[in-house]
Amino acid sequence: MAAAAATGGFRLGQRVHAAGDPRRVGTVRYLGPVEGHSGDWVGVDWDDGAGGRHDGSVAGRRYFVAAGERSASFARPTALSQGISLPDALRLRYHVEDFTKEEQDEMYVFSTSQKRVSVEFVGQNKVQEKLKNFSDLTSASVSYMGVSSIGPPDELKSLVPKLRLLDLTGNLFSQWQDISALCQALASLEVLNLTNNTMENDVTESPMLENIHILVLNNCGVTWELVEKIKVSFTCLNELHLMSNKLKTIMTPAGKFVQGFNTLRLLNLEDNHIDSWDEIVKLSYLKSLEQLHLNKNRIKHVKYPSNLPSHGPLDDASAVPFENLQVLLLGSNEIDDFSSVDSLNLFPSLIDVRISDNPIADPAKGGAPRFVLIARLGKVKILNGSEVSPRERRESEIRYVRLVMGKTQSDDTEEIKRLHPRFAELKAFHGIEDEKPTSSTAGPQKMASGLISITLKCVGPSMGEKQPLTKKLPPTTTIGKLKSLCESFFKLKDIRVKLFVVEEGCPLPQLLEEDTASLMELGIGSGASIIVDEES
Repeated sequence: MAAAAATGGFRLGQRVHAAGDPRRVGTVRYLGPVEGHSGDWVGVDWDDGAGGRHDGSVAGRRYFVAAGERSASFARPTALSQGISLPDALRLRYHVEDFTKEEQDEMYVFSTSQKRVSVEFVGQNKVQEKLKNFSDLTSASVSYMGVSSIGPPDELKSLVPKLRLLDLTGNLFSQWQDISALCQALASLEVLNLTNNTMENDVTESPMLENIHILVLNNCGVTWELVEKIKVSFTCLNELHLMSNKLKTIMTPAGKFVQGFNTLRLLNLEDNHIDSWDEIVKLSYLKSLEQLHLNKNRIKHVKYPSNLPSHGPLDDASAVPFENLQVLLLGSNEIDDFSSVDSLNLFPSLIDVRISDNPIADPAKGGAPRFVLIARLGKVKILNGSEVSPRERRESEIRYVRLVMGKTQSDDTEEIKRLHPRFAELKAFHGIEDEKPTSSTAGPQKMASGLISITLKCVGPSMGEKQPLTKKLPPTTTIGKLKSLCESFFKLKDIRVKLFVVEEGCPLPQLLEEDTASLMELGIGSGASIIVDEES
């Protein structure tokens, strides 16, 4: 207590910011004297190492352990701010009875003679009139304003009784009792954003907070153990955002599966450290879950949990895993196997998938092009953020069947089914027959019927303006042979060409790198467009 009194009332674990700079935020880790220096000091571990000088030790003596090697520093109490109340922040941000000089300057433009010409400030009167009466405010943002308390609850309640959305990003909250008091004071509040507030994982008994429907806890240092504690209070959540919390495991207090969250439709776990799909399986029986965001984790494999040891939560033996999941975002993970892609077909309601920036979806790293992914994912209507049109699906599936037919050497149907689960289904659906060798007595018409029509378009800067050409070629034509043909068709001398195939839904054409691969093996059929460019 004496140390706290001597250091301006600061406490260990308190969130503070540098005086005059609400964006430089840190946590108090030490209170007291520093050897070799007079007076009392506050040891601060700064977020993201903002201007730190050491790791909590000075001149060989350790005072505390900081998060980084140079994330800590000592400061006089007068150099730090303990923040302001939420009502004060709202008044500072939204009270506009008088415009400042800077705001007045924005209401003028300069003429060609550098005279100030008054212009109408669109909505000026409306904004002033509305914000004179805080009771009409329905959404507010006081991000990075050094807010550390809610102030007297009755004051907050009377100031903004209709507030529905509150953005508290980058402030000084850390204790859940303050958040509970805030939600109780603002009965109309539905959306609460606490991004970049480092929250303590210790939660005391909390009241029911049924008014909050969307809770954002991005980069708040929360663990799943904390999530299990606060779900008892936030019983009506529709969305829970937990990005950038370094989450690796989903720890459940009892049983294997996460329970509760009966109204949760969206769970955002992006940019965490989850590397095992077994952790995600624990979410299988969130019965209302429609969207699961897992971008930027470290997941290597995906498998639909169809063979769980328990056929559902303790009270429902008929429950279906991920029964209502429609959107699954898996971008920027480490997925590198087709079995993970094929497993997505087993999710009963899944129609929107993102797997971009995974090895399996990167042709440059040996992954599959878009048309292969579409063909393997039978129910998906949106892939990597782009809608899959009926035409694109049909063309992708036909091209995929041709690709498999061209590359498959074995007649073992079981082996083909294992490697390409949808091949037989698609082949039959689109009425594609096996390629038959052409008889030596076949006439020109018979041979012509096996050709595919390809449109070639020159784009190389040294090639000049050339009209696109449509040519009929054997499906066995290799990419190397096609390059030679392009040199002949377009009379390209001393130019090394490279070819790209244009695919619907892909933002960029796909490079055709393998000279020995045939058009059939690459799944390129009639109607395809090939871009002819030059090597740089």
